[in-house]
Amino acid sequence: MAAADLLTLIIEVILYQLRYHYFYWSFLSITPVCSVIDVLTFAATQCSVWFTVTFTFDRFVAICCQKLKTKYCTGKTAAAVLATAGVLLCLKNLPRYFTLEPWTIIANVPFDCDTVDSYYTHPGWVAFDWIDTVLTPLLPFAVILLLNALRVRHILVASRVRKGLRGESKGENRSDPEMESRRRSVVLLFTISGSFILLWLTLVVNAIYYQITGTGTDWNDSQRIFNNVGFLLSNLSCCTNTCIYAVTQSKFREQLKSAVKYPLTSVLRLINKSPP
Repeated sequence: MAAADLLTLIIEVILYQLRYHYFYWSFLSITPVCSVIDVLTFAATQCSVWFTVTFTFDRFVAICCQKLKTKYCTGKTAAAVLATAGVLLCLKNLPRYFTLEPWTIIANVPFDCDTVDSYYTHPGWVAFDWIDTVLTPLLPFAVILLLNALRVRHILVASRVRKGLRGESKGENRSDPEMESRRRSVVLLFTISGSFILLWLTLVVNAIYYQITGTGTDWNDSQRIFNNVGFLLSNLSCCTNTCIYAVTQSKFREQLKSAVKYPLTSVLRLINKSPP
């Protein structure tokens, strides 16, 4: 998740957005380079989204499917799933390179990228666009909502059963390490998936509106602003997931405290070792 999010920020924010606004006539604006950046942007963003989905599914199995947990929730399985998803998403976005053409030609050098007109009319490209929209963000959005709903149901049922087995009445509130651990895991998961849903909601609404109306890029100012805000929030999602996951982990907080204290402790050691 961290690697995919970092790649999205480097490619989308630095190589595309900063180049477009501040270094427009640079080497990065040559059409072949611009096209590669566009393909990498979509691939990295979709990897970030689907790695969040795989993380959500992994936690769903760990909490709700105890028999499958020992076989599925392993390092080898995680590596295989992430590698497969990454390769497939990169291959899936390769055709996007051929949807772009030069926006202008200066001194026989093609500059910038413009979407070819056939992308909005040719049945093959229309189908590709539909698949692209369904894969990101409609399907991940629906899968995360479904898994979270099933997880909530499972946790509520398990909590009532566990309280019944422990003989707790309604007014009692005994300490239960197992439920506390599960509660922390659920809070982490819901924070990540909730952040993802909220930050991608604008783009999901825009994608549904675009597919229903078929407006292409012929938008008015309000639609264009709404679309740009959606992309802004989706890029922000790539920042928040990794931060949330890291900050909520006790081991990370311990290491962070050690890093902050290290300069002070080092100075104190040098002072204590120095001769009188």
